[in-house]
Amino acid sequence: MTIAGFDWDDGNWPKCARHGVSKAEVEHVLTHSPAVFPDPGHSAEQRLNAIGRNALGRYVFIAFTFRATGEDTLIRPISARYMHQKEVAHYERKAP
Repeated sequence: MTIAGFDWDDGNWPKCARHGVSKAEVEHVLTHSPAVFPDPGHSAEQRLNAIGRNALGRYVFIAFTFRATGEDTLIRPISARYMHQKEVAHYERKAP
């Protein structure tokens, strides 16, 4: 799948910003090989969760989906937050 960019608007951006995560951080994490997991229980649309590091190495958890616009596919971040130390430790124990 080729991604044409990100789908940011007044609906999804505030959900990320409320946790102090910037658009640049979200985009960095999602374009630098994050671990991606299905999130089957939230809605009718396919949602995914991603865990990765921002440019400074801090772990970020992101919920997102894909949106088709014409012939393009965009990543639509739904929510993002920094991970707590216990989550980071758990993830690092389970990561391949």
